[in-house]
Amino acid sequence: MRELLNEVASLCRQAGGLIADIYQRSEQAPIDVVIKSDHSPLTQADLLAHDCLVEGLARLLPAVPILSEEGEIPPLAEREQWNEFWLVDPLDGTREFIHRTGDFTVNVALIRNHKPVLGVVYAPMSATLYSAINTQSSEDGAFKHHQQHIEPLKVAECLKHQQALRIVTSRRHGVDALKGLMESLSDKTPIAEQVAVGSSLKHCLVAEGRADFYPRFGLTSQWDTAAAQAIVEAAGGFVVDRQWQPLSYQQRESVLNPEFYVLGDSVAAWRALVDG
Repeated sequence: MRELLNEVASLCRQAGGLIADIYQRSEQAPIDVVIKSDHSPLTQADLLAHDCLVEGLARLLPAVPILSEEGEIPPLAEREQWNEFWLVDPLDGTREFIHRTGDFTVNVALIRNHKPVLGVVYAPMSATLYSAINTQSSEDGAFKHHQQHIEPLKVAECLKHQQALRIVTSRRHGVDALKGLMESLSDKTPIAEQVAVGSSLKHCLVAEGRADFYPRFGLTSQWDTAAAQAIVEAAGGFVVDRQWQPLSYQQRESVLNPEFYVLGDSVAAWRALVDG
């Protein structure tokens, strides 16, 4: 599995390089944007990264299907037969790309039996790569790769140690619901920091212990979350829906996720704080 993870990381860096080239060229020329049927934006960078990843993953594991944001979604009857498949978001945070915040990533996850067992998240503009094996085996672990340094990741147990919360949020989604939750939390416990970040980097901040909680209100798709969930879980954290059940990748008619929480401490501790 470790060798496969290294190959996937290399592919994500290649795709990220294509995205970065277009991003840098866009300083002189506007980015061409197409609006898809779901009202989300699409750029040339999304498509080039998709082609790079799909071709590379097909070479690595030819028999394993690939479900990508920029590819066709097979009928449910076909997807229900998959015990193993790739979930790919070639450019997570296309709006961040268009608005030039730099907060966008390349996401690739391997799903087995409804669970992400391998994940890579690559941030092209900082050349930072997060990777994880999440199989409940001796190979498990999550790591951050930056400037030739490799750092093992571990979530911060903020509630266990009664520390003020550091909360990471979306810039663009679920603002009203988030406001209500933040008011409720602030009545119960100190909040040290609230920071808004784009793409799956929010999960990664929890995984590396720089944030404690990421509540997500509003729509996401399975390819938005799978790779980052593998990283959070391998670092000792949790990704759960609002009924406090692990976010699952069982095939359904829709590829949309329920609203969810990313936690850097035990589910029971967070549930008592959020619901209590």
